[in-house]
Amino acid sequence: MTHTTQPRLLVVLPTYNEQEALPGVLAELSTVAPTAELLVVDDGSTDASAEVARAHGARVIRLPYNSGVGAALRTGLLVASRCRADAVVQCDADGQHPPEAIELLVKHLGDADIVIGARFAGAGDYRVRGPRKWAMGLLAFTMSRLHRTRLTDVTSGFRAFGPRAVGVLSRELPPEYLGDTVEALIIAQRHHLRVVQVGVSMRERQGGIPSQDPLSSTIYLARVVTMLVLSLPRLIRRKADA
Repeated sequence: MTHTTQPRLLVVLPTYNEQEALPGVLAELSTVAPTAELLVVDDGSTDASAEVARAHGARVIRLPYNSGVGAALRTGLLVASRCRADAVVQCDADGQHPPEAIELLVKHLGDADIVIGARFAGAGDYRVRGPRKWAMGLLAFTMSRLHRTRLTDVTSGFRAFGPRAVGVLSRELPPEYLGDTVEALIIAQRHHLRVVQVGVSMRERQGGIPSQDPLSSTIYLARVVTMLVLSLPRLIRRKADA
């Protein structure tokens, strides 16, 4: 008789002041992915996010102060590395990422090290306009060229990571906001990790108030684009030498 071991899946939810949305998100995750371990990384919340997460059965790690999504994700990846998880899914704690799409992301890890749940890949009707659209388009174009595959949503925080990506990013991921997205892809290219995307229909926030408003998000995207442009000569040389 042959016994098979089910792959160990860790769902990491970087969380900052999401006490309103967390109950529904965790309940839905428990239903859709009952064998997954749910890890809430509380990024210095000033509300009851940590207590709410524990009350709903999630494992909780609290960071001493608000450090950004990159730091929260890196914490989750370190946990995954130490517990030898077979796959990690990063999922927002506000409910915008549909838990039923987790299976699709993990399925594509058979062909890649990182799978992006993309908003602009033929699923759903999510739209951005103006400077945000231009900045996101430039980032997507640049990352597509670096990874030699079409990527339309490189700032999506809905992603799956295989063991190679977990090992690399748990060591090198920076703590800044968006370090978990754009710079993670730069690190992935440096280590020859394969990145693909799948189309996902995102939802409205399920409760609470966004920590980033459209203006601050646009300003930060502009900073990321500027840093990326300054880094392009080095990245292109590294790509040519690979």
